[in-house]
Amino acid sequence: MFGGKKQTVTAIRKKDGSLAFFYLEKNTPAWSTKLKKIPFIRGIVALVESSAIGAKHLSFATENYDQDPLNPEKKEEKESKLVMWLGVALIGVLSFIFAKFALTLAPVFLAQLFRFIVPSDVGQVILESFFKLILLLTYLFIISQTPLIKRVFEYHGSEHKVINCYEKELPLTIQNVQKQSRLHYRCGSSFILFTVVIGMFIYFLVPTDPFWLRILDRILLIPVVLGVAFEVLQLTNKCRDLPILRFLGYPGLWLQLLTTKEPDDSQVEVAIASFNELLHTEQAPLKNEPENLELLE
Repeated sequence: MFGGKKQTVTAIRKKDGSLAFFYLEKNTPAWSTKLKKIPFIRGIVALVESSAIGAKHLSFATENYDQDPLNPEKKEEKESKLVMWLGVALIGVLSFIFAKFALTLAPVFLAQLFRFIVPSDVGQVILESFFKLILLLTYLFIISQTPLIKRVFEYHGSEHKVINCYEKELPLTIQNVQKQSRLHYRCGSSFILFTVVIGMFIYFLVPTDPFWLRILDRILLIPVVLGVAFEVLQLTNKCRDLPILRFLGYPGLWLQLLTTKEPDDSQVEVAIASFNELLHTEQAPLKNEPENLELLE
């Protein structure tokens, strides 16, 4: 899935080997457009918007993957499948909320267990952030080993390769794309890591005792951490060509070693088709304008 100024495009390979495309025009409300211009708030708005867009593209993929063009499903069957996937989407949203709170609060309890060894506020915040990082990396490593998620991460890698190839102004062929890195500065995976690092510095500004106040602070500061982390992600992308400052984005790139996998040629072919379709519909010039393109994950 790729996004431009006007719309987002998804390409899927159906069971019969053919490609199907889904186009979603960006109809951003006026109030949302205004909020996306406000630093620290625009990150929250972008996350909500990307989640909503992603859900619609996922719905298209699940509905059309196994559809036989010679034997289309009955309307009732389609509606039944739609209801099922809406249920899955709801579970996914609830799971995300639960995971966010779990990764935010579980490290607090773990760090508190070591209060008798690390009593200082600074030490507690550092220990809490360490546990959060370990939990995050362990979770990503475990799910990346499952066949389904591994395949998703392979397609994730193919998106990055296509973007990297395009930004180098090379022809989008399978051979050229496969030579590119599967890592990219604008990846949402980097954002996840930045929330851990930025959260640590923000938590230095609030007390860790009493314990109930520490829990309350962590919950109330979730949107603050997300907003600041988004700004840092944007900054690292702008600095990626500077000799020294480009290293700011390296931790996020390292995390992508878990959230992306090397794709095969057939997966790269789908990514190229999706990106070319986006360029065609956006009527983008041949010269690259990477600031106008997004990685939606």
